[in-house]
Amino acid sequence: MGERETIAMMALVMALQALAVDAMLPALGFMAGDLGVSDPNRRQLVIGAFMLASGFASLFPGSLADRYGRRPVLLSCIGIYVVFSIGCALVTSFDALLVMRVLQAMGCGGLAVLPGAIIRDRFSGDQMAKQMSIIAVVFLVVPMLAPSIGQVVLLFAGWRWIFVFLAAMGLVMAAWVFMRLPETLHPEYRQPIRPMAIAVNMAGAATNRSAIGYVLGGAVTFGALIGYINCSQQLVAEHFGAGATFPLLFGLSALMMAAANFSNSRIVERFGARRVSHTAVLLFIVVSAAQLWFANLAEQSLWQFMPLMILNMILIGFIGANFNSIALQPFASTAGSANSMHAFLRMVIGSAIGIVVGQAYNDSARPLAVALLVCGVLSLVLVLYREKGKLFRRIHPPGTPRPIVLEH
Repeated sequence: MGERETIAMMALVMALQALAVDAMLPALGFMAGDLGVSDPNRRQLVIGAFMLASGFASLFPGSLADRYGRRPVLLSCIGIYVVFSIGCALVTSFDALLVMRVLQAMGCGGLAVLPGAIIRDRFSGDQMAKQMSIIAVVFLVVPMLAPSIGQVVLLFAGWRWIFVFLAAMGLVMAAWVFMRLPETLHPEYRQPIRPMAIAVNMAGAATNRSAIGYVLGGAVTFGALIGYINCSQQLVAEHFGAGATFPLLFGLSALMMAAANFSNSRIVERFGARRVSHTAVLLFIVVSAAQLWFANLAEQSLWQFMPLMILNMILIGFIGANFNSIALQPFASTAGSANSMHAFLRMVIGSAIGIVVGQAYNDSARPLAVALLVCGVLSLVLVLYREKGKLFRRIHPPGTPRPIVLEH
């Protein structure tokens, strides 16, 4: 299997999760109305509960993949995704929908974790950051198209058919993975399924100073992004009056993030993942401060909000892939467990922040603007902790540690 096909496959595997989030956005009001939900903020839980459950689910697939290989675990996760997508289409109450979304997310934990481990099996250093950026370009095409896909489905059928569409896409990806993906885990790196060994590997991933600052720094900026996604339909479509143009604006935002990741894939090998991402964090803080200033105006307009929000998302495009690749550098032999722990931290922290931001929505952009600025500053503090106060250094990948294997 060639490098380009591997990158495309991993991008589309990850995109299944994005599709399960963003295709819902135009349908949230219809779901709430059909299932008897009166509180407009409660409908956000269709997104927030899914993301939070995905984070907890991220803890398990990496360790299983370190033992049994990437391929069988990935296929199992896609299978769970398909089954519970169909379950979501058949629910008769909002609480049942939330339960099905949580169960659907249990498969998505692997969809978020395993592509990173598979890429780490094949690449390292700035080359890995480059490949992750290329994956993000393809991956972000889905958020660009997903709201429009959901809108098209709604034109011809009810919201339940969006979940049927998710199940169909999952089946297509399962067939592609089954037929084309070889096993990428090196035989000598296979880890035992022993609770203590798994705990030690995961504890190492969570406490390694070379990684944790970037994991947590990425988590808080990701949380600000999830907060925007949670309230975007209410804020952009309803408060700012975008209406039917909301999917187009959301797609434009995703397109700009994709362009940022494409640019990152071109420049990261020249300047280094640290220099690029550190610059992006500093600019993110500046843009977020401007966003807060405009949010405090008496009558903020859509065209004062949207360009700055798109710029925030562009900068997150330069932060995410670089932070993730830097954090994984010390873990060549335990990439599955490490990526599980990192994905768990990013998803749980980011989703929790996103839920808080979304539930704080008050018919204005102020809660989101405050969250963007606070998360940007926290991310900078965490990076400074990792780098011991020195930004913009270029560090070559360290030697990779031996796998942790406990004696019988």
